[in-house]
Amino acid sequence: MTQDKLDGVIVATALPYAQDASAPAGLRVDFERYAEHCRWLVDNGCRGVGPNGSLGEYSSLSDVERRAVARTAIEAVGDDGIVVVGVHGPGAHQARDWAEKAAEDGAHGVLCLPPTMYRARTAEVVHHFEQVASVGLPVMVYNNPIDTKVDLTPEVLAELAQLDNVVAVKEFSGDVRRVLEIRELAPELTVVAGADDVVLESLMMGASGWFAGFPNVFPAESVLLYSLAREGKFAEAKALYEPLVAAFRWDSRVEFVQAIKRGMEFVGRFGGPCRPPRGPLSDEKLAALDADLRRAVEYLGANPVAA
Repeated sequence: MTQDKLDGVIVATALPYAQDASAPAGLRVDFERYAEHCRWLVDNGCRGVGPNGSLGEYSSLSDVERRAVARTAIEAVGDDGIVVVGVHGPGAHQARDWAEKAAEDGAHGVLCLPPTMYRARTAEVVHHFEQVASVGLPVMVYNNPIDTKVDLTPEVLAELAQLDNVVAVKEFSGDVRRVLEIRELAPELTVVAGADDVVLESLMMGASGWFAGFPNVFPAESVLLYSLAREGKFAEAKALYEPLVAAFRWDSRVEFVQAIKRGMEFVGRFGGPCRPPRGPLSDEKLAALDADLRRAVEYLGANPVAA
């Protein structure tokens, strides 16, 4: 069993596009800008990055683009952080193939959903992760019952934890009660907060990682929040968390990709458009999002995090 627990703040990276009429939906992946973004996150204290997640719009990419995105992140981060590549696929053979490519390209670990287009039974879920884990990289299991309709309960996770190389779970059910239950039933697993709007609650219950969305917008501040919570400084962590959590709630909404890219624009970074099926936000939702972002930015402006 690998000793790398895949903990710390790992950012599910948003993916920038450039206008190009010859590319799918008129948008080509801007690899140069993406490399710069990965470096910026690591330089701001994040432990690593996670390319080809749902925030990275992996399902809108061609196979060639998807592998190039992973390679870009690995090269950009170099020896200064870790790269946990999303290897999600409809079946075990596709997920394993992506894991093999990630290993060939130098990834430090992989993030994997259960079968993405099939409501798999427990035996099928175990087989799926068995195949991915057989590649040899550390595996972070991703529990997202909202999107996959497959709930990796603490009991199922205890079974998956017996597989060599399965070392962590990204827990996105939103039920923070599960953190303790997972730690009880599968103490060898790193529990990783998967939803930004319950990250402090999850860390207080013993999660030791955060696979995060809004650190694309607020990396240094997110690392400070994580560090305060891990050090048991919960009053200080709460004071930082409360002004941010309204923005963080967008990480758990259908429009999370558009919202996080908008947040990046809000702080002077490049967010840019999304590929279909994601379209622009409605005026009503944009106004609500901007109000939540403004509250966070105004608080941080008055209470800057030291570099």
